[in-house]
Amino acid sequence: MHEPTCTIFFVLFLAATTYYNNYFNLFIHHISHTKKGQNEVPKKVLNIHIVPHTHDDVGWLKTVDQYYYGRNNSIQHACVSCILDSVIYALKSDPQRKFTYVEMAFFSMWWEEQTTEIKQIVKELVQNGQLSFANGGWCMHDEATTHYMGMIDQTSLGHDFLKRELDFVPTVAWQLDPFGHSSTQSSLLGSVAGFDAIYFGRIDYQDLQQRHLTRNCEGIWDSSPNLNETAIFWGLTGSYSGNYGAPDGFCFDVLCDNEPLIGLDRNQLHSRVKDFLNDIKLQADRTRGNHVMLTMGSDFQYQNAMVNFKNLDLLIITINNWENISSLFSDYDEVQAFYSTPEIYTEKKYEEYINPNNFNDSKIEYEIKRDDFFPYSDCDHCFWTGYFTSRPGLKRLERVGSSFLQISRQIQAFFLDDEAVIGEIKGTKRILELEKAMGIVQHHDGVSGTSKQHVAYDYAKKVQFGINEAASFVEDAMKNIFQT
Repeated sequence: MHEPTCTIFFVLFLAATTYYNNYFNLFIHHISHTKKGQNEVPKKVLNIHIVPHTHDDVGWLKTVDQYYYGRNNSIQHACVSCILDSVIYALKSDPQRKFTYVEMAFFSMWWEEQTTEIKQIVKELVQNGQLSFANGGWCMHDEATTHYMGMIDQTSLGHDFLKRELDFVPTVAWQLDPFGHSSTQSSLLGSVAGFDAIYFGRIDYQDLQQRHLTRNCEGIWDSSPNLNETAIFWGLTGSYSGNYGAPDGFCFDVLCDNEPLIGLDRNQLHSRVKDFLNDIKLQADRTRGNHVMLTMGSDFQYQNAMVNFKNLDLLIITINNWENISSLFSDYDEVQAFYSTPEIYTEKKYEEYINPNNFNDSKIEYEIKRDDFFPYSDCDHCFWTGYFTSRPGLKRLERVGSSFLQISRQIQAFFLDDEAVIGEIKGTKRILELEKAMGIVQHHDGVSGTSKQHVAYDYAKKVQFGINEAASFVEDAMKNIFQT
């Protein structure tokens, strides 16, 4: 009687002991791993945003049409239609690649020439984030000699095009090349226009040197004494060199003579990429946070985009597989390079600003700028101020054209809701010619007066043609009004 009972009791005791031992071991394992997780210091990662882009002047050494079609290359080798054709092919070839475009005066010309199939490809590239648009205006307008109405009009014209054709809304201002930057740009054409950030290349060389020393190459710009909530994030491009291109020695475009990475042996590639990483370290030491942006492109580059992207592909792969990165970056445990856009970069800078514990040891404190970036000087006694008054005839014509555009729009408003008035009397197409011309002349080599003489003539010709077209509409509209 007692022997089976003792056996059963012994078996139950062993089972219970095993269960509680296992439970205790699991508990100890959980506690040890929890403590280990709490004591672990997260890796500090430097994120390198590779931003391929091109800066396509809407007139400068050549006219708008010459630049677009690649004519008159004896002056400058530039073909914007070739750039767009080449970039779309390169993006389609690899979903990891990204590209940023700016000037809608050119993009709209290219868009009108494309087949339905190509347009669908472009829409897909925009939707998946490979093709992005910064600024999104008809041009990259000047900030010193323009009137704020002209700045608003050309920006709105480009944004309307992007929204209508691609359902895209730009969120970043991209003023790389204008010769100084106004408080109007940061407030009225910045945060008020819906932009989250503004990036540019040119500031006074003494200001630039000081910002290098104080790590203030990015910051907050709050310049309006009258408007509320106009603060906007701003940053320098071109690795804070005072321009907007790639680091010295690393321009892989067919227009550059820098040695490409493609074709190098392992030791040569290692040496070149090490030089690149040293440049990145210098850039990272001149700003705050764990994200830096490299603007990999310049004037009319990417005419053979596959050359650029193949070198950038290899650069990114080599950086991300670099061994013992701490030997170059003592402040970082890891470095990550990847294709990016100004929008993505801005989002990451915002994230690390509002969540410092996820990225930094302490909250990032950016300097707040209240005034403008004028005048611009790039060396001793090299002030870019003469263009404030150069080509006064073109400056006058631009103001006349802008005023007449406003008049034409006001008269057009009489007919927009009148179903009885159709066709050309409404004036949409004829006013559009003036809108496009005024959008082009706002360019920082247009109304500024810094273009070649034959280009200045072409600006004037386009504006006058637009005025004539709008005047014919006004004449027809007035006849219609007084006849009724």
